[in-house]
Amino acid sequence: MKRVLVTGGSGFLGSFLCEKLLDRGDEVVCVDNFYTGSKRNIYHLLDFHSFELIRHDVTQPIYVECDEIYNLACPASPIHYQTDSVQTVKTCVHGAINVLGLAKRTKARILQTSTSEIYGDPAVHPQVEEYWGNVNPIGARSCYDEGKRCAETLFSCYRRQCGVDTKIARIFNTYGPRMHPNDGRVVSNFILQALQNRDITIYGDGRQTRSFCYRDDMVDALMRLMDTPPEFGGPVNLGNPEEFTMLGLAERIAELTGSKSRIVHMPLPEDDPVQRRPDITVAMDVLGWKPTTPLRDGLLRTIEYFERLLVDDPEFCAAR
Repeated sequence: MKRVLVTGGSGFLGSFLCEKLLDRGDEVVCVDNFYTGSKRNIYHLLDFHSFELIRHDVTQPIYVECDEIYNLACPASPIHYQTDSVQTVKTCVHGAINVLGLAKRTKARILQTSTSEIYGDPAVHPQVEEYWGNVNPIGARSCYDEGKRCAETLFSCYRRQCGVDTKIARIFNTYGPRMHPNDGRVVSNFILQALQNRDITIYGDGRQTRSFCYRDDMVDALMRLMDTPPEFGGPVNLGNPEEFTMLGLAERIAELTGSKSRIVHMPLPEDDPVQRRPDITVAMDVLGWKPTTPLRDGLLRTIEYFERLLVDDPEFCAAR
């Protein structure tokens, strides 16, 4: 049995990761300050004797004993990470320093959930791990983009200088049940708007593209990456290589929900990438992984989740 620390463990991905680790027989320590995570995501885990919840902000040092660390602590949607951009940078940078220091002391293996945002508005398509990116360092999104880039630098430095066993995952767009209803992400936005027959808002002309990986596939990839030999540290792209336009996604969600919503267009946000699609050759070769959940199936499960949430807690789903 391993003792595994999951920072950001009450979030959309983190809570499901905690579940899968418990299913595997691990002892799990979930750390979260509930800035964007939700206690509702982990209520069902509190009765597990091998599950421990600690309310804590990773910008402050944490002292626990562990064998592995998954660092998921950081608001990941533009609405949330731009609300307090200074705190976002601190979470990325100070948080990385604190969990790396813990890994160094305990000799734990540690995985950083980085992001496809480190590629910025890419001039290389699809994106490969060797591409250094095209990021605006002073734009509205830079608190997250550059914060995550700096965290990758810290993980690389601790690996080279201190011998810490690090792994870096670059996560592309991921969706599924337990997404926050007000995170401003395209899948949750479109689904809630469609279910409530509100206008489905598309930014720009809708021809910009994204790739969408279902939650279960992503957590499987993270666990596979953690289990790779010490010689492999990444970074490795994790995502679905299928590419969809925003307009096409909106139309598909409207069809699946039977919505009467209109599709309306809004101005494109600053530094919003035109294209985003991962090259997952490394993930396939090293992890033996590729996503297996078709978009339709994943969307139907996510729609079902939000349908229940609208009934059980409409206030939580209210647009803000």
